[in-house]
Amino acid sequence: MVIVGGALQGRASYRPLAEVLAARFTVFNYDRRGRGDSGDTAPYSVEREVEDLAAVIAAAGGFASVYGHSSGAGLVLHAAERGLPIDKIVLHELPFDPDEDDRATREEAEKYRLLLDEGRRGDAVELFLASAGMPPEIVAHVRNDPAMVANAPTLLYDPFEVMSTESRGCRTPVEQADAVTNPALVLAGTESPPWMVNTARELANALTQGKLHVMEGQGHVVPPELLSPVLTEFLAT
Repeated sequence: MVIVGGALQGRASYRPLAEVLAARFTVFNYDRRGRGDSGDTAPYSVEREVEDLAAVIAAAGGFASVYGHSSGAGLVLHAAERGLPIDKIVLHELPFDPDEDDRATREEAEKYRLLLDEGRRGDAVELFLASAGMPPEIVAHVRNDPAMVANAPTLLYDPFEVMSTESRGCRTPVEQADAVTNPALVLAGTESPPWMVNTARELANALTQGKLHVMEGQGHVVPPELLSPVLTEFLAT
């Protein structure tokens, strides 16, 4: 199986999950474009990220199941719709708020662009984490994390490019899911914002072979020891 991380995250963030899953699966946990040990050839496009994932699947033997977390789930949805050789997909809290305005999203992306152009990577990380609702004391700590700061330029790709209306042909992720026939597990947690849980439910209903699993008492990040049994049950069946 292949793990596709969310915004700002390199493979190190998912290593604990990968290590637990490795008891049952051969796990490919990679640095996405522009992160960690991976390159970042310009110009960026979602298609290039899909090609990156295709290359990882090829290295895995030509076929794999894929787990995507947060905006990484958005990339997995793109890949599945484009027909990559994927067995099963897991979409974990794809961050789509149907009430979000496209214009407001573009304005927000421009704020990040200005910060990054000025070399203020830590400020860009802080803005992203604070807007996601992370507690101030954690934001203050994480904004100084060298790996997070190094990955800050990818905030322009992910979530904005990956989750953009243009990348989906002016469709919502739910409308995009209509074209995906892979067996799919859609995950959400009861402690996450209601819109995120509603999106998960709508995605599961739209997918041809979609199944919803809501994790009681969990938020956007689930401890590996709680997440891995859910993934194993779905992927190994």
